[in-house]
Amino acid sequence: MINTTEQEEREYLEEIKEKLQVALRRVDDTVRSFSAELRQNKEYIYEHQSGLDEADMVAAGQSINRMAFTGESAVARKRKLLKLRESPYFGRIDFVTGGEHAPVYIGIYSFADERANLIYDWRAPISSMFYDFELGNAWYKTPSGDVHGEVVLKRQYKIRDGKMEFMIENAVNIHDDILQKELSKSSDDKMKNIVATIQRDQNAVIRNETSPVMIIQGVAGSGKTSIALHRIAFLLYRFRDSIASKDILILSPNKVFADYISNVLPELGEEHIPEMGIEELAAEILENKYTFQTFFEQVSVLLEKHDAAFIERIRFKSSFEFLGLLNRYLIYVENNYFTPADEEIRVAGIVVPWPFIIERLKAYHRMPILRRFHEVVKDILNYIRTQTKRKLTGAEKAFIWETVPKMFKASNVLDLYRGFYTWAKKEDMFKMGAGGSLEYADVFPLIYCKLRMEGAKSYDEVKHLLIDEMQDYTPVQYSVLSKLFHCKKTILGDISQKVNPYSASSAEGIQQVFPQADTIKLFRSYRSSYEITAFAQHISHNPDIIPMERHGAPPELKCYNSNAEETEAIREMIAQFKASEYQSLGIICKTLQQAEDLYSGLKAHGIHLLTPESTAFMNGIIITTAHLAKGLEFDQVIVPFASARNYHTDVDRSMLYIACTRAMHRLTLTYSRDLTPFVVS
Repeated sequence: MINTTEQEEREYLEEIKEKLQVALRRVDDTVRSFSAELRQNKEYIYEHQSGLDEADMVAAGQSINRMAFTGESAVARKRKLLKLRESPYFGRIDFVTGGEHAPVYIGIYSFADERANLIYDWRAPISSMFYDFELGNAWYKTPSGDVHGEVVLKRQYKIRDGKMEFMIENAVNIHDDILQKELSKSSDDKMKNIVATIQRDQNAVIRNETSPVMIIQGVAGSGKTSIALHRIAFLLYRFRDSIASKDILILSPNKVFADYISNVLPELGEEHIPEMGIEELAAEILENKYTFQTFFEQVSVLLEKHDAAFIERIRFKSSFEFLGLLNRYLIYVENNYFTPADEEIRVAGIVVPWPFIIERLKAYHRMPILRRFHEVVKDILNYIRTQTKRKLTGAEKAFIWETVPKMFKASNVLDLYRGFYTWAKKEDMFKMGAGGSLEYADVFPLIYCKLRMEGAKSYDEVKHLLIDEMQDYTPVQYSVLSKLFHCKKTILGDISQKVNPYSASSAEGIQQVFPQADTIKLFRSYRSSYEITAFAQHISHNPDIIPMERHGAPPELKCYNSNAEETEAIREMIAQFKASEYQSLGIICKTLQQAEDLYSGLKAHGIHLLTPESTAFMNGIIITTAHLAKGLEFDQVIVPFASARNYHTDVDRSMLYIACTRAMHRLTLTYSRDLTPFVVS
């Protein structure tokens, strides 16, 4: 066995760094060589272009493209080597199989010299044993079958800036030791990779290759978003010949969150992945023909006033009963909305009987009904040509093209959707806003009708769809997504973190739309200290949550006489934070108006206000709302205005839970007069 002592490990690290340095010099030489050759080729073409024929120009262009691609690959390899030089590996297992004893060093990327593979990518099949097994019998999957053997040594390292900070060996709780060290650190940047601390249950989710749809229900702080991103990185590694970063789409809740998670995949050596908000998708499908309320605006209305009729409209349109009723209506439309102006069409002395028209309409039943008209008109034209044995005039053709669509009762999708409420005798369930704006709860039912009636382009270029915050989508939204995206899907969220309790979906509800889905539930919470997790449990109890045994200061409840006093107290807390070892502070309000007022009242340097229009995550001190803070985490969180008059509805309870579960190490709630009843003092 090589490198048996810590001193030998430190010496081996220096050897690896030297080999990495040699590889870096070779890459630099390659880049310089290709740059010079590329420049020479471009100069040659420029100087001799008048004497080159078309074939020569094409060949020269292809040569330049090949050189440019090779140069780009070399630059990408250099980027990986520089990353490895900082921290070549984080783990080691010694695996004995078939009499062979092989040390396996595991890092974020693979690295080999002329003789051997020195570092294995964490996604390689053999690396899975590091996450799945302690000492003893072990095995790993390969494309040609399982390989069995024995893990006889297991180590984990912390290497930063090329220096080994510590090494842990052969402990049964090796992951927990490292995890505790990582979790006790300050949060000083965007989301990072977790390759060194992936747990066994998380590894099973990441390496799942077969599920067409995977639903990840994870409690607050379970790392579900990070796991999903590592799963994408694994799939890109495993199926690199058939899927690339550009083939994946992330549906993210907002631009700030998209920016917050944007570092993870590049850290893992993958390209940036396209992302889109659900409202961007809606506007694209509706071709920007309709204005509509956003989800943030819908929730803001719920937070600012308790409108029972508004709540009932949302609740109704978020149910499976509504989806079933809408489907029955659309079948009724297909059977009853196509009626003749007369009992026949007469052209050029020929009668086209109504039964023939209906029969042709039903022949194209697999097509959206409004698209069938084109085919039906062509069939009618052929019918008349056969009868008359002559070509039709332009006027005769125009008459048929105009007459057939008029036989359909609804002239557009909005009229069709509006007709649903008359048909269902629920006219009070549909209400448009000022200027003809749709309520958010109506946007995807309208899209659903459009897909059934007109169709829309499907996103066949997307080979894997990642949906975050799954609890915030309704059955109709999931039905739309299933019709638009025919690819594999990873869907993740937490029913306890719903921002709108009247329209939330559980893993079980989503599985009704995707019956082929595999559901994984993650109960261990890693983010918050034991005391903060226990405090949040009083707000929204989850009997399945398993907190990490990482202890810290208990949450503080501070009472003041007025909002103005609260603001001054928060100013002092900010000063204390700046003098502490913590790196991030989230001041999380219930509404955007409260966040803006507090931001204005503090007028302190270095504080960032996050709004729905924000596009980037800013490190340091942030003031925002619970809705926009979802998915983020902070060393310290202050929840202002936690009074009974501010937090008293079901939506308020959800917001308070989300706000408190953003805290990693320290949580403070301030209030004036009476404390919210959702908190046990």
